[in-house]
Amino acid sequence: MVRFLKRNGLTIVLMAMFAASLVGQWLTGWRVALQDLRRHGEPGIGLISYLSDPAFISTVFENWESEFLQMAVYVVLTAYLFQHGSSESKDPDAPERDVLPSKEQDAPPLARRAGPLAWLYAHSLGLVLALLFMAAFVLHWVFSAKQAAQEAAEHGQVAQGVLAYLADPQLWFESFQNWQSEFLSTAVLVVLSIVLRQKNSPESKPVAAPDGKTGA
Repeated sequence: MVRFLKRNGLTIVLMAMFAASLVGQWLTGWRVALQDLRRHGEPGIGLISYLSDPAFISTVFENWESEFLQMAVYVVLTAYLFQHGSSESKDPDAPERDVLPSKEQDAPPLARRAGPLAWLYAHSLGLVLALLFMAAFVLHWVFSAKQAAQEAAEHGQVAQGVLAYLADPQLWFESFQNWQSEFLSTAVLVVLSIVLRQKNSPESKPVAAPDGKTGA
């Protein structure tokens, strides 16, 4: 068990932090919803019932959408673009790292082949992250539309259909406010890694490395 925890500690801690944050969002979001309902003289909503509230589900996937977009864009852009001195960039003067098909005996089988399946494998990380982004965006869109429909009904207005809501500024306001922060934080990390260090982190250059060293 100790060996397992040591080998998988990063994922375990990150997933524990994710779970704690999601529960925190659920509990605090429920309290906010209760306060809003009381202000409007409406009956409260149960804690479990709040899990199916479109407003809660929409905000969950709104956040996931921006994170998967950030990771997908970052993975793909770092394959083609460079930043001199950054640990987050490849060295533009270094030889090509991935020569495919690989001749290494311990390489995964698909890395030793050519053809469409080998191409998909060679680009699988970016593709899967892009698919996760699209799935999260669709779920954010659908549940944000349901939330808007509920609010329209409460005010005696005609609700938009889900497809029509795709053109609603509210949906894109929710998305852009998250996307811009993700791109900013990524750019800041790329630039700060030129001159700053984090001892023993693979995301940082060695502490004694010169600022001009590119790549970790």
